[in-house]
Amino acid sequence: MAPRRFSAQVTFFAALLAAQASWALDYRSVAEAAPAYDAPSAKARPLFVMHAGTPVELVVSLDGWFKVRDGKGDLFWMEKKHLADRRTVIVRVDRAQVRAAAAEKSTLVFEAERDVVLDLIEAAPGGWVKVRHRDGQAGFLKVAQVWGM
Repeated sequence: MAPRRFSAQVTFFAALLAAQASWALDYRSVAEAAPAYDAPSAKARPLFVMHAGTPVELVVSLDGWFKVRDGKGDLFWMEKKHLADRRTVIVRVDRAQVRAAAAEKSTLVFEAERDVVLDLIEAAPGGWVKVRHRDGQAGFLKVAQVWGM
């Protein structure tokens, strides 16, 4: 009886791991400057105002509201209407090097300082992402230099 129980536990944990592997992180950006709340209600306590373009990770969806996580790991509630499908990332290092191609030795296009928001164009192989600055400059940087992927 013990081997059967062990087999059932192994099957359960294998299914659980497979389900977790299929969960994908869902990111959005703040469409316009909007308040963040401590609960899913406009009558809840407003905590602060999020800047337009800031990337957030969706954690929970509830009746027109999303519980979101920001790049610092803080959790709060925002109305769905204030979030856009547009993807952005935020620089998490002192100076991120944006290059002409997805290679360390590629030409430096520009540098972006900590907390600069960049539009995400696409993920690239080898741990790189293609981004665009609001002034139009575009290039590649390492995923480890940004949050929002």
